[in-house]
Amino acid sequence: MSKSFRSGFVSLVGRPNAGKSTLLNALVGQKVAIVADKPQTTRTSIQGVLTLPEAQVIFLDTPGIHKADTPLNKRMMDVVRAALEERDLLLFLSDSTRPFDDEDRRAVDVLRKTGTPAVLVLNKVDLLKEKAVLLRLIEQYKSIFEFADYVPISAAKGEGLPVLKKVILERLPEGPPYFPEDHITDQPERFLAGELIREKVLQSTRQEVPHAIAVTVDKWEETPRLTRIFATIRVERPGQKAIVIGNKGAMLKKIGSQARLEMERLFGIKIYLDLHVRVQPGWREQAAYLNTLDWRTMAGEDEI
Repeated sequence: MSKSFRSGFVSLVGRPNAGKSTLLNALVGQKVAIVADKPQTTRTSIQGVLTLPEAQVIFLDTPGIHKADTPLNKRMMDVVRAALEERDLLLFLSDSTRPFDDEDRRAVDVLRKTGTPAVLVLNKVDLLKEKAVLLRLIEQYKSIFEFADYVPISAAKGEGLPVLKKVILERLPEGPPYFPEDHITDQPERFLAGELIREKVLQSTRQEVPHAIAVTVDKWEETPRLTRIFATIRVERPGQKAIVIGNKGAMLKKIGSQARLEMERLFGIKIYLDLHVRVQPGWREQAAYLNTLDWRTMAGEDEI
């Protein structure tokens, strides 16, 4: 191994819907984080590892920076703060199609509490009609914080990613790889399966449902030819249950079919998926159910 090999830890932070999970998947080259156009899609820290001939980068995706006004939101903000500690670099993502406002100022304040260099990543530039908007945004951010660099990208289209990777590698310390070459993420398949189901619910249902959704994988049975997954979609109100199930079960069937196909593609195994919807009033206020959001604390049965 060359002496110039670099390795380090990089956290992705920013406001909700800035595109952090899309960027993580694009940088790693594989889906490790679910994506939806709803705020707070990511609820816990998601690790993705990029291994190159000359470097290994351990990325950490985080929930969007937001006001912590419920137990669920407080947990998510605890995840964000933990992800700022002992990092080599921070990527602060900004949606370049949104005007700069006080919420952006508050989000940047999170960076002030660390001594870690931060790169401003201006995402979604493919959606900008006027590129001059970028210059104004950069000046506005410059006026409130000293970023190490400014990189415009489109995580969805892959624009600017080679430049961003170069900027990241230049700021990593020399060091050995932390993980084997084929290591992509620390998430178990069980947790990712639950997240994929939640992603399909978020993408398919109306605005009133997303925050009220939690998915638990209750049972996982592996056989040589088939893996059976039994999961529960939890909602807070009967009306939300009706939306998720749909007319004559059509919505639940669509969600299950999309999730199963993506699992089969991602895991490379044949899947039988059994989905149920359960009303669990106020689960976002209950510690036992909040533990299901993170694979480090989730529960369930395994049969192998």
